[in-house]
Amino acid sequence: MKHFHFLGICGTAMGAVASAMARRGYTVTGSDAGVYPPMSTFLAEEGIQVFSGYKAENIPAEADVIVIGNAMSRGNPEVEAVLNRKLRYVSLPEVLKEHFLWGKHNYVVTGTHGKTTTTSMLTWVMKCAGLNPGFMIGGIARNLERGGYFSDSDYFVLEGDEYDTAFFDKRSKFLHYLPEVAIINNIEMDHADIYADLEAVKLSFRRLLRCVPSTGRVFMNADCPNCRSVREAAAAELRMVPITTVGMGEDADVRIAITETAPSGSSFTVDGEPYRIPMVGEFNVRNAAMAVCAARTAGVEPETIRRAFESFEGVARRQEVRGCVNSVTVVDDFAHHPTAIAQAVAGLRQRFPKSRLWCIFDPRSNTTARSLFQHELAASIATADRAVLSPIERAARIAPEERLDEELLRSEVEGLGTPCYVGKDVGDIVTYVVTRVHPGDVLLVMSNGGFGGIHNRLLTALAQC
Repeated sequence: MKHFHFLGICGTAMGAVASAMARRGYTVTGSDAGVYPPMSTFLAEEGIQVFSGYKAENIPAEADVIVIGNAMSRGNPEVEAVLNRKLRYVSLPEVLKEHFLWGKHNYVVTGTHGKTTTTSMLTWVMKCAGLNPGFMIGGIARNLERGGYFSDSDYFVLEGDEYDTAFFDKRSKFLHYLPEVAIINNIEMDHADIYADLEAVKLSFRRLLRCVPSTGRVFMNADCPNCRSVREAAAAELRMVPITTVGMGEDADVRIAITETAPSGSSFTVDGEPYRIPMVGEFNVRNAAMAVCAARTAGVEPETIRRAFESFEGVARRQEVRGCVNSVTVVDDFAHHPTAIAQAVAGLRQRFPKSRLWCIFDPRSNTTARSLFQHELAASIATADRAVLSPIERAARIAPEERLDEELLRSEVEGLGTPCYVGKDVGDIVTYVVTRVHPGDVLLVMSNGGFGGIHNRLLTALAQC
């Protein structure tokens, strides 16, 4: 198997793996609908030929293996050609497993929330400790400057997504990652497009636990009811797997205690050992505590962890300040779940304690665009001082009876005491906000998509006021 052709090669993870395969001496080609910088430039520099658009003739006749990305589905011309020509095809997680993960100490970070930040923290700690880990992360940590890196180290750190693997493999991606150390930050209902209910989500996490060897370790949130439920349901299967619970409750095996909060960061202890992170919010303290526990299994000393935390610069799109114009600050956050929204607002309350906080929310995800969290979203959004909602992206993809009712959401948010506006489009939202902001306000923009470039549009409009 010498020639690999990637469908969806310009995705962050796909591009990183394609590059790593090319550097190992394989012939690599690929196709994508969105071929543009910086990924197109990066792949060209790696000597990888990329076809723009999907056509059956893009697949080289000599290709041995077709790597099919998670975004591909039936009806795609190249997918149909692969099936009709009976070509050998695999998913990206399968490629990772077969070519990069066997024989490694694989640290897999999972959970509904906090995966990207925890994975980034743990990777940075290991890097500062001289372990030079390989990593695959679903975001860009500023210290690491990329989402994927492949080294000769015995250590590999992966963000373990519970989302499905490919159109032909509906198992969670993390089941392919050969975890020696697994972190479960929390478990909640999400990804309503692939999970029927919370029990289906919990089943996937129970399957993850089955993959951890008896010589491995599991670190699980002691304060999360769904984590406890998963542990209890899997108890008979886990007698050989060491599970350590981590949390703030008295029954946690490893206790977290927050000792000081300030706009510049948070101080805390993990079983009495002091640490500090230049980040705000209880959720980030929990993320950091999990990174501490996992790093200690690799022999990293507390002082090294402390130094790494001091220099950790955070992750793009996680409470990222995009700019401040006329004393109004625009913050970008990836939050798209009621719990994450409430946590993001609480974190910014710590960071900007005297500011009026706006929540500008884009219900774009397959979960929040549905009515599944109709009331929970209202409670979370209402923790802000002002709220603005965007129209649902591609609303027609969801049946009306299953769709989020934005007018009802607006009414419920206002019923909880927070003024709320439903915008017609991004331009309307920008106009509404900039004509009502006060100096010192903080605009928290939350979306798991591009949101029509609203961050720059807000900053430009604020500059013209």
